[in-house]
Amino acid sequence: MSVKILLIEDDTEIAEFISLGLRDEGFSIEHVRDGHSGEDRLLKESWDLVILDWWIPGPDGVTLLKSFRAAGKTTPVLFLTARDTIANRVEGLNTGADDYLCKPFAFEELLARSKALLRRSTSAPGTLWKYKDVSFDLSTNRAERAGNILLLTAREQSLLFFFIRHPDEVLSRTRLYEHVWQEQYDGLSNTLEVHIMELRRKLEAHGPRIIHTVRGRGYMLGEPLPGESLSEMVSENSPDFSLKSS
Repeated sequence: MSVKILLIEDDTEIAEFISLGLRDEGFSIEHVRDGHSGEDRLLKESWDLVILDWWIPGPDGVTLLKSFRAAGKTTPVLFLTARDTIANRVEGLNTGADDYLCKPFAFEELLARSKALLRRSTSAPGTLWKYKDVSFDLSTNRAERAGNILLLTAREQSLLFFFIRHPDEVLSRTRLYEHVWQEQYDGLSNTLEVHIMELRRKLEAHGPRIIHTVRGRGYMLGEPLPGESLSEMVSENSPDFSLKSS
């Protein structure tokens, strides 16, 4: 979905608290519970942000961070720990952490610190994504069309970003559910259709339709395929027909 965050935290309650909150904000979260799994995910995947607990089973957070930086990785890392002395903070920052958050903490502070770390990476390529007159800034979650700010929900932001990453490509419902909702499509829910309808409404307030239904296949950001633009407006087989006519 969107910005990829790796959470390495062995406390199940804290991990669920963080994961649910960040997913609601439109971020894509992967959670692992120990140092060995964390080391594997750190080195095998690319991440936009790492949230790392100090005390975890296996290699601890400091050890993981040292090896991560030694491998030349520059991804921002937010350190979590119950240790709140100045000496502990200095050790964490000197090890290579970009920020430090002491437990217990409010989710609003974790979110603000996470966004601040992501903003510091705005000079890196890929922060601002565009398709024609539509733009999406990953560092601020700001979406615009033709210079007009789009007031999108977190899920609509994730949908738009995924479409912008794959222009002129037909995206199946299964693929959209897996990447945006991070769950399997059951073939029955109309959740995706409702979100597509709302996203279209906000985009089309400032320009022509650019997210098209491809019957039997999914959706596409771009120019409509031959014969699709008319059929998606008049066919009862269109996934959006029942919503538009209700």
